Amino acid sequence: MTTSQPAAQSFFTNRSTQAIAQDLLGTHLLYTNRRGTLGGLIVEAEAYVGTDDTAAHAYNGRRTPFSEPLYHGPGTIYIYQLRGFFLFDIVTQAIDQPQGVLIRAIEPTHGIEQMRLNRPKPGVELTNGPGKLMGALGICDQQLTFQNVADAPLMIDLAHRRYPQSIVAAPRIGVNSKATSGQLPYRYYVAGNPYASGLPKRQWQRTNHGWL
Repeated sequence: MTTSQPAAQSFFTNRSTQAIAQDLLGTHLLYTNRRGTLGGLIVEAEAYVGTDDTAAHAYNGRRTPFSEPLYHGPGTIYIYQLRGFFLFDIVTQAIDQPQGVLIRAIEPTHGIEQMRLNRPKPGVELTNGPGKLMGALGICDQQLTFQNVADAPLMIDLAHRRYPQSIVAAPRIGVNSKATSGQLPYRYYVAGNPYASGLPKRQWQRTNHGWL
């Protein structure tokens, strides 16, 4: 099922980006290409809240060709490369309010065999990080940037979802922890889900992965 443009605009705006990031947990991130549909349940996401957020690409009003997608409408796809990995942000809020959510991890549900061919790593290593999940999906360029998740091959299924038993809020990963926004608890993950990045095995919920 595709997400309609009005539904995408409604979901990705009219409330805080922190709330949107938490509500994304349990929705399906799906990518359809000639090999089929690949993807899984979103289990971890980070909110970046714009010009006042020292960890955001748009901090202090920065607007460059690199960060331009953030200034587009809600639901816009923003793929960028960092340390050799491609990462996937979804733009939130209205045009010219450069906020977004980084999808950090998914629990595979669709096209798992193909995902393992794309990224031959064992167990949770398949998709327990933002670059890892993109590799498993087979996305290794920025061609989808500026498209909208409402009608792109990379989409969010809002209709078929699960709900976390509990959500953990923690500081974001890979940001300057000494900067003003560095310790804000804007990383959200499904408590006990093994695919949450870096979650110690002693915290895994092995029977239900943290879902209701």
